[in-house]
Amino acid sequence: MQTVNNVFNFTSQEKTFVTIGTFDGVHFGHQKIIEKLVLEAKKEGKKSVVLTFFPHPRMVLQKEASIELINTIEERAKLLEKTGLDYLIIHPFSKEFSRTTALEFVRDFLVNQLNISKLIIGYDHHFGKNREGNIKQLTEYSQLYDFTVEEIPAQDIDDVSVSSTKIRRALHAGNLKTANNYLGYNFMINGVVVNGKQLGGKIGYPTANIDVKESYKLIPKTGVYVVKSEIDNETIYGMMNIGNRPTVDGKHQTIEVHFFDFNKDLYHQSLTVELIYFLRDEHKFDSIDSLIHQLKIDENTARNYIKNNL
Repeated sequence: MQTVNNVFNFTSQEKTFVTIGTFDGVHFGHQKIIEKLVLEAKKEGKKSVVLTFFPHPRMVLQKEASIELINTIEERAKLLEKTGLDYLIIHPFSKEFSRTTALEFVRDFLVNQLNISKLIIGYDHHFGKNREGNIKQLTEYSQLYDFTVEEIPAQDIDDVSVSSTKIRRALHAGNLKTANNYLGYNFMINGVVVNGKQLGGKIGYPTANIDVKESYKLIPKTGVYVVKSEIDNETIYGMMNIGNRPTVDGKHQTIEVHFFDFNKDLYHQSLTVELIYFLRDEHKFDSIDSLIHQLKIDENTARNYIKNNL
């Protein structure tokens, strides 16, 4: 898959099959649509293209609104790469772009830039200035500019919408099993390992403190999770705490991972942490000794889960 930033940097002499969307989560519903796109494009000897936008339109048009996305744009690109897609085009969404009319979008973006042969789109898709464009207009424009439009059935689109909502709710509730089932993969957190207060090392549980730079990234419910990471081509398991460390200071949310049987220096490295199982809620303990006792229980529970399930 080739990733192209800005639709105007894309050129293709070959005709393309295109679908458009945010595809946050790239969950099983999204995968179904993209799989259809890829298969149909290959069958016709065309190139498959996903056109997406970043920042998310609501980040630009509703700045006061709080938006949480299942994936960062980098995570989304990596997930889409696994689908067999030929091109991912990430076009910058801006207020200026939002004023593009439906006709201008079809003519300038789909026809002139993407050299479109077929558009696969949802029944409720709206586009262009003030969301004026709809499936009816698309069909009319397709006849004018000689491309076809395939409408994704309402049930499939509804399933995609419901799935995204359920995933977000499940993550906020700590229901990791449901979230991962809908995603079709383990929910992940990406960040850079930064310096912490070194308390973990002093109590026998050194941690990698993960700094997630993207403020829009959904962070699941506070608590303790069983996790894994790929470090130097090796799968390393551990347990992660998302929370405010109420026993220690309780002031700032942190994401801290303790890896089992691992002692390499990870400072300043980028790390992808996959969340596998929710162990327990975060608690405030009466003393550091009580915290250490609970951490030992957590480690034993986590190791047993890994041994028996992974």
